Amino acid sequence: MGKMENKVVLITGGGKGIGFGIATAFAKEGANLVITGRTVSRLEDAQKTLEAYGVSVLPVAADGGHEDEVKAAVRQAVDRFGKIDVLINNAQVSASGVMLADHTKEQFDLAINSGLYAAFFYMRECFPYLKETKGSVINFASGAGLFGKPGQSSYAAAKEGIRGMSRVAATEWGPFGINVNVVCPLVYTESLDQWRREYPEVYEQTIKGIPLGRFGDPEKDIGRICVFLASEDAAYISGETFTVQGGSGLRP
Repeated sequence: MGKMENKVVLITGGGKGIGFGIATAFAKEGANLVITGRTVSRLEDAQKTLEAYGVSVLPVAADGGHEDEVKAAVRQAVDRFGKIDVLINNAQVSASGVMLADHTKEQFDLAINSGLYAAFFYMRECFPYLKETKGSVINFASGAGLFGKPGQSSYAAAKEGIRGMSRVAATEWGPFGINVNVVCPLVYTESLDQWRREYPEVYEQTIKGIPLGRFGDPEKDIGRICVFLASEDAAYISGETFTVQGGSGLRP
């Protein structure tokens, strides 16, 4: 019997990359899943793979930046499973690599809407159900905001907004038994693999700056800490930011 047997976990951006890795970790622990994203075919492909672990998966096409679509996604989740135990806000889009002085308002809005507003909408809509289950929220932020990475101004702004909102939620929702935490990952994904092929020398230099000598694995490294934070083992942990970056995210 897995740690998450009979739990219902909603993961935004669960059809690929980090989100799919997280979904896989929870599926292996027996959780039923709601995975959201903007591409139906990708979600349906993920559903087939995840259901091979013997769990039920509901794919929902939804853009987190649109309030009505978030409300509909949460409603579908509750209609299907009757509850929500864990919310994981992973999805984010941004104009990566554009310097602050070159950003347009549209590019800035893209990051804020897909990240900060999406996390807000999902948290607000899931709150009544998380109260019932004394559930968990895991939001994703980034070293881009923690450490001021160049070319990441809108992304960093959205992620630091999510961190601030998460700390407030931890305070406000703690009395209801809900814990809220933040994960800042450094992960090897499809887009990073493409970047490695295009810029092999920069990639090698980046690896040298990671004490553990590698990028994280979406399932084994990031998915597993999410399972921990959603489990009874982490019930007394809330309002914290976890840098899961192989030692490269050292902070005071």
